[in-house]
Amino acid sequence: MVVVISTDSHLHTPMYFFLKNLSLLDAFYSSVIVPKLLENLLSKWKTISFVGCFAQIALVLFCGGTEACLLSVMAYDRFHTVCHPLMYVMVMNKRVCAGLVMACCALGIGTSLINILPLAQQHFCGPNRIHGFACELPPVLFLACSDAYTSIIIILATMVIVGLSTLVPLLSSYSRIIVTALRINSATGRSKIFSTCSSHLIVITIFFGSGFFRYMTPASGSVLEQVISVQYSVVTPLLNPLIYSLKNKEVKAALRRMLARKSQLTF
Repeated sequence: MVVVISTDSHLHTPMYFFLKNLSLLDAFYSSVIVPKLLENLLSKWKTISFVGCFAQIALVLFCGGTEACLLSVMAYDRFHTVCHPLMYVMVMNKRVCAGLVMACCALGIGTSLINILPLAQQHFCGPNRIHGFACELPPVLFLACSDAYTSIIIILATMVIVGLSTLVPLLSSYSRIIVTALRINSATGRSKIFSTCSSHLIVITIFFGSGFFRYMTPASGSVLEQVISVQYSVVTPLLNPLIYSLKNKEVKAALRRMLARKSQLTF
């Protein structure tokens, strides 16, 4: 996805700029989890150091916070595309787009630090065994021997704040898009709007749905919980580029052009 968007001038627009950054983030997200997961699957002793465990949690929180913000920013971009097409180029200029991506990274860093610092102050006396394939905040926190009440409050407060700060603008953008679409008399016009937003809505539903279940329910180590964890941490980042490429005609056309150029260079 990143190569297709970078090499095709037709896709050098704000929408695909955000999509490229989302694809890069998803690739990084998967690299945080998958290598250690594969190592544990192939190894008899499934272990991870304290430093490695805390680093994994911190990076997962960074990726999760940043992705939630990026999905909200992409909804804002679609809102201007549909509702203010004449002002779109002026409002969503390169400087604004870069600033929004940087703001999302800052939110991700803040989410990670606010949650990992209280966790680092906990005392772990053993047995330090988690029922899962990776280090994640809820199960690791429940291993602490010291009082984790303050950390739990901080985590819940952070999740609520991040959730509201990303979901409220996201829902607001799409509610306005729906209102605008319903005012259009042309069925073709309405279909084009919903087709443009469908892939993004699928990604939003998967990401926020699995994330809410993972972090807002008690850590029990159940099979369902582990399946949701795999979906949230591994499957969703890998699926996002596929969903956008299959549902987007412009991306598929750009991919065909890239493959055509490659075949011409080969022969």
